[in-house]
Amino acid sequence: MKIIIAGAGEVGYHLAKLLSFESQDIILIDNNESSINIAENKLDIKTIEGDSTSLSVLQKADVQNSDLVVSLTSSESTNFTTCFLSKQLGAKRTIARISNFEFLESSSAIDFNSIGIDELISPENLAAEEIKHLINESAFSTSHDFEEGILKMMGIKLEKNAPFIGKTVMEAASVFPGVHFMPIALKREDSETTIIPRGNTIFCESDQVYFITNKKGLKELYNLIGTVKQEIKNVMILGAGRVGSMLAKDLSEKGLNVKLIEKNKDKASHLAEYLQNVMILNVDGRNIDLLVEENLDNMDAFIASTGNSETNIMSCLMAKSKKIKKTIALVENMDYFNLSQSIGIDTLINKKLLAANYIFKFVRNGDIVELAKLNDMDAEIVEFIVKEDSKVLNKKIVDLKFPLNAIIGGVIRGGIGLVVLGGFEIQIGDRVLVCSKPDALKKVESLFL
Repeated sequence: MKIIIAGAGEVGYHLAKLLSFESQDIILIDNNESSINIAENKLDIKTIEGDSTSLSVLQKADVQNSDLVVSLTSSESTNFTTCFLSKQLGAKRTIARISNFEFLESSSAIDFNSIGIDELISPENLAAEEIKHLINESAFSTSHDFEEGILKMMGIKLEKNAPFIGKTVMEAASVFPGVHFMPIALKREDSETTIIPRGNTIFCESDQVYFITNKKGLKELYNLIGTVKQEIKNVMILGAGRVGSMLAKDLSEKGLNVKLIEKNKDKASHLAEYLQNVMILNVDGRNIDLLVEENLDNMDAFIASTGNSETNIMSCLMAKSKKIKKTIALVENMDYFNLSQSIGIDTLINKKLLAANYIFKFVRNGDIVELAKLNDMDAEIVEFIVKEDSKVLNKKIVDLKFPLNAIIGGVIRGGIGLVVLGGFEIQIGDRVLVCSKPDALKKVESLFL
């Protein structure tokens, strides 16, 4: 695919980096010479220094032959204009980054397609949604819903009290009648290797494991990991930026008791009028004594969403020392993902990765409707729709020539989420969830074309 990315900031650069690994034809546009030079020196992509709202710059990028234009600058007006001009010049598909959540809420009332914008994306909104999922399923470190929760992807680190430590996948599944969950990827402690589990794969203490499950299997997973679903009622949020304020609003509307910490006095005063059901505290959240005075010990969850990654990590570690059930830190540095399990924070959230995951589904081949990359693992989940010409049609899973580094985790059929085994026969219209390592993905895609 020929892909043009406007904006070489953190989101644009990271997306260009990921897409370059996929051997896509990438052109990155930015009017900042330093940002362009960094990308040109570190990534195997083409770059253009200039304004993406310039007709001559877009024509230089050969926009008329582009498959996808993604505008990810910090300016909404620039992103809107870039998409509008690109579509007028012949781009097949456009995606615009926004920061105003009202655009997402009004997407059904406003026809953005009429102005050349096919999709809107807000990294902040994606981060807030991810955190809300994790608050709802507090025992897990990662959560992703497919088809509004018909099937779920859940990630967790196995503690020593998990009943199936030392058991194989088949032995763990035999604890319950029927099959309602499927392990799709795991990584051993102190290892960088992602394993696609099979029936004889043994679960070990401190494994980071991802499962596909349906609603029935979720309860079973709680039992198998040796914990109960913890109720989150009291939440403290550090930082009243876009993510923090949106979370405070949404969680309070769901009936949770929310305390929002913001050290900027003017911002705190403004939010106090806007978020009337949220307790706004104008204090420095890095001061542990002040937070203890505000009943930090009584919180069920602590979310650090300031613009400083180090502040977020340190404050979550401090909260964890106070026995807080759930700690979530917003971080910008991708390298920090390797630290989350080892240093004790439950979950690290990265807006760049979430945005890249969202955009990736427009890049893959075949009839793909959803994609989720696994945090800190060399694998991703892809959701395919089975068509008349799919090679998997009317075949049992056991008869497919499926690569060893990929596994079918579940199937959505007729609005029902199914966790399937080798004897399951795939039918037209099925939505099939596949977890695959990069070296097997092309083979997997060829089966669904």
